[in-house]
Amino acid sequence: MKMKHVTLKIIGMHCTSCSMTIDFDVEDIEGVTSAKTSYAKGETEVEFDQEKISIDQIIKVIKKTGYQAVLL
Repeated sequence: MKMKHVTLKIIGMHCTSCSMTIDFDVEDIEGVTSAKTSYAKGETEVEFDQEKISIDQIIKVIKKTGYQAVLL
């Protein structure tokens, strides 16, 4: 396991339900151990296994959910 922790800026959230949707979808990805999205900060913190998933793949999932994500 090669764990990595990153923070992503999330664009397009309108409420706390948006942050819960992002957490649910990102945590459903194989290799992601946690996702904590803050509507107030407009950010999500993701911990994942680099051997199973890349940050680009995580960003693509967030985009499919309807939001933009940029690595901080």
